[in-house]
Formats: sequence, C-alpha cells, structure tokens
Amino acid sequence: MSELGRLWAGWRADYVAAVSAEADEEGSGFSSPFEAIGRGDLPDSETFVLWRGEHTYAVLNAYPYTTGHLLVVPYAAAASPEDLDDATWAELWAAVRLAVGALRAAYDPDGVNVGLNLGRAAGAGVPGHLHVHCLPRWAGDTNFMTTVGGVRVLPETLADTWRKLRGAWPPAAG
Repeated sequence: MSELGRLWAGWRADYVAAVSAEADEEGSGFSSPFEAIGRGDLPDSETFVLWRGEHTYAVLNAYPYTTGHLLVVPYAAAASPEDLDDATWAELWAAVRLAVGALRAAYDPDGVNVGLNLGRAAGAGVPGHLHVHCLPRWAGDTNFMTTVGGVRVLPETLADTWRKLRGAWPPAAG
C-alpha cells in the first residue's frame, strides 16, 4: 500500500513561506513554527489562529486529516506534559474542551478525536513542541479516495474552516 497523499492547491505556499520567514528572521527567538505562529506579528486570519489564551492558543492544522482539524498549542515549547507548568497544563485542557465544543457546533460530527503525539516515534512533526490534535470525525469518513487512491479530499479551504470555527468558538468560562 502506498503512503497517504493529499489533494492540495498552491494557495498554502504563501502562508507557509510567511510563517517560515518570520521564524527564520535574525534574532527572532522562535525555535519552532508554533512559536512563530503563536507569538508572531501576522494577523490571526493569515495564520488561522482561532483563539488565544494567556498560556496557549488554538490554530488550524496546516496539514489537516479532516476539515476542522485544529491544534491546541502552548506558547512555550515543551516536548512532554511534565515540562509544562500547572497553569499552562490547566489552560491547555480547558482550551481542548472549548475546541471540542466549537467543532461540534460548526460541523455536527459523529465523533471527535483528541490526542497528542509525543516524540518523533509517536508521529510528532515538531517533537520539541507538544500540541493537542482535535478533529471531527464522521461515520464512513475514510472513503474510496483514501483506501484506493491514498489521498484525503478536503471539501473546504482553510480560510472557510477558520471562519466557521472562529464563529463557533465558545466563550471561555470565567
């Protein structure tokens, strides 16, 4: 069986280039794309940040498994949960709860996957900066394109997904 591919358009190239350029600036202090996005100067509508807290933020996954796939990310890099302070850990999971609520409100999925990939062997794309994946799932969402063609078909742009989820994001409980 071949590796899973994706059907994409080139509109993502500008976003990736902008975030990479900001992360690579001399003296930027950013050690990962997550820090560049979370602490950078680009507007949320360009980086697809959905929500910002004191210690964490939520952003669309640049390489989604399904439409609505988002990440909850600490601003500070940490490779493992034990590397986070208590305030960041608490806010991370409170934000995951908000993310699940937004996914349900925006997409009415049959289920939601929530998880972390800790370390390269576990599938972490940026092993030094943990993040929580939250993605909606539907019965039968692995169709013939995935099983036969080895690709995922994403039915809406990230900008459309961002608008839906930003509008559905519940207010934080105070």
